Amino acid sequence: MNNEKWQDVKGIIKDKFKVLDERVEELPDENIPGTVEIIEFVGPLGKMRLERTDQALVIDKKTFGSKRIGSHTKVDYVLSDTERANKFRAYKWDESSESWVEMSMDRGDFFLS
Repeated sequence: MNNEKWQDVKGIIKDKFKVLDERVEELPDENIPGTVEIIEFVGPLGKMRLERTDQALVIDKKTFGSKRIGSHTKVDYVLSDTERANKFRAYKWDESSESWVEMSMDRGDFFLS
């Protein structure tokens, strides 16, 4: 999902539903810097959460190490300077387990009007 479409989706959510929380967090992986934008709202299925992850595109992964027992392995990532990788996930709040449950979205099944 590109930046323009993500802004459109957030605008629709803010217009139609009650927003509970909106924030941006840094990714915990220090090898691949990036951010996660989160918006939580009360939607047609109850409490819902959308996440959009934005990070540099990984072009190559190089592994350094030896086959000796007890040796350490180091992984170096080659990141793109121009291209970005984005992931979009939707969650629904499960009252019984009191946790977020990821919603599966097959291509073509998710429409915003």
